[in-house]
Amino acid sequence: MQTFEASCLDELAGHVGKTLAISDWLTISQERIQQFAEVTGDLQWIHLDTERARRESPYGTTIAHGYLTLSLLPGLSQSCITVQGTRMAVNYGLNRVRFMAPVRVDARIRAHFTLQSYEVLPGGAQVIWQAQVEVEGSDKPACMAEMVSRRYV
Repeated sequence: MQTFEASCLDELAGHVGKTLAISDWLTISQERIQQFAEVTGDLQWIHLDTERARRESPYGTTIAHGYLTLSLLPGLSQSCITVQGTRMAVNYGLNRVRFMAPVRVDARIRAHFTLQSYEVLPGGAQVIWQAQVEVEGSDKPACMAEMVSRRYV
């Protein structure tokens, strides 16, 4: 894990273009996949039916939903990035989301965060982080996304 802590919001401006944080590894269990499927209603067999996935899937096992991987980014970023002196942060959106490789059940993932931009706003700033989700043992990232957030002081 590589953590980053800024003493104030303005400190981020000096770090644009740098990879500042890498989360801890997180194991993607079948239970987590099942819970996500139930909450979202995405019950496709490639995520849930272990026997059928073993027989018919090109991955040889069940895989996590792409949106499950994407939904883990806020928690992964909060685990390794701290910005002191802000009263709140809100998600403003996502840009350029791509799912490039599957996350097989029981795989371990972690996220790398590069500060892409910092724009001063009244009372705060808009920050864009380039997030790349790494799958342990794979050369290809599972997911990439630009996470747009607004932080207020």
